[in-house]
Amino acid sequence: MGATRRRPLKTVTGVSGSPDVYGAALNPGKSTLASAIDIAKLAEANKFDALFAADLLTFGNQGAIGAQEPLIFVSALSSVTTHVGLIATVTTTFHHPFNLARLFGTLDHVSNGRAAWNAVTSSVGEENYGDQDLPSPEERYARAAESLEVVNALFDSWHPGALTSDGNGGATLNADLVRPIDYAGEHFTVRGPLNIPPLPQRRPVQFQAGQSEAGIELGARFAEVVFTSLPTLDDAITYTKKIRTRATELGRADGLPLIMSSFHATYGSSEAEVRRLVRERDEATDFVAGRSALADMLGGGVDLSDLPLDKPIPEHLLPDVNSVHRRRGRVEIFSGFARSGKTLRELIIAAKDTGHWAAAGTPEQLADAIAERYDAGVLDVISLGGLADPRTRDFLLNGLLPELRRRNIVGTDYVGNTFRANLELPPLPPHAGA
Repeated sequence: MGATRRRPLKTVTGVSGSPDVYGAALNPGKSTLASAIDIAKLAEANKFDALFAADLLTFGNQGAIGAQEPLIFVSALSSVTTHVGLIATVTTTFHHPFNLARLFGTLDHVSNGRAAWNAVTSSVGEENYGDQDLPSPEERYARAAESLEVVNALFDSWHPGALTSDGNGGATLNADLVRPIDYAGEHFTVRGPLNIPPLPQRRPVQFQAGQSEAGIELGARFAEVVFTSLPTLDDAITYTKKIRTRATELGRADGLPLIMSSFHATYGSSEAEVRRLVRERDEATDFVAGRSALADMLGGGVDLSDLPLDKPIPEHLLPDVNSVHRRRGRVEIFSGFARSGKTLRELIIAAKDTGHWAAAGTPEQLADAIAERYDAGVLDVISLGGLADPRTRDFLLNGLLPELRRRNIVGTDYVGNTFRANLELPPLPPHAGA
């Protein structure tokens, strides 16, 4: 018998957060979706597996990332694409699961089975939803777990055979097979069933972002893909072992959840050019604004304003991660960097990548870095940005992707009719009571 075929590395690119939306908003003849449409078509032509829409719930120094609502945004992109998956980031903290099931279920229908939900618990935005204080991570993840239980039960409230063809292009409904879920929990009471037709994928693909202990528990229980910030290979190995061990304990299928990392790449045509670009990027750092950005990576309660740039942060200033309510995963990453002896200057530069995996090199060298994680079994989905920039786009589409395909790491075409099929995920568990 031949060797078992390994799932190719799946590719994702972002479509939200472009500053172009502000210019488009001033132009009555131009849609704020225009630049994203270009990226979506380009991504599909180059066989990217999915488009990713991030989100923020506040206005401030975070930039343009929160400029568009992700679900409406990717729904619009579904009309100009055919195969590429559509991942929308939506919080469980400020939404009701019945509405979430209807929204993502409708996205799955209008896209013919290409919907995915990146569930987050939010580290900002409470002031816009009537809350004086952001709930603790434990509270937010408890609500998230109930939300996912309810949403999955609603998707499965249509049992097999509930809707069948009448042979004339219509459908026959067996209402006895559309069943209430009768959910009663601490946060939600939902009768059900879901009042839209059964979904092309049965359930949209479930992504989840969050690396605290509570986040790992949620991801191990529910996620099919976890979106991670894993700056080093050792981080990736430790995290993957931890979450998959817990997923196995919970009875999940082997290999779940898939590990997705965002790859922050600096491309050069030669090693000399790479060194120059890295040096120029570092020299362009705004160290005043950078202190504030790093403080945010450390939970927001650290005053770095008077510290010398070329010395490490004193240990007593580093927060206890359990005392932080926002983005504990980032706090763990940057506290670890600080304890390793990095200077404040080095930490500020690192904060420009917000704790994500960053590398610089020629396309071949970057392919080596990707191959290392892929071969180690700690990288299943990679987010590759830069399609909006002509220079980066050229390196990505004519350099890195062809090199990864030459090495048989990335596939050359879509392999199924739905996003779930293209990701080559294991089958969903049977309907409860089926």
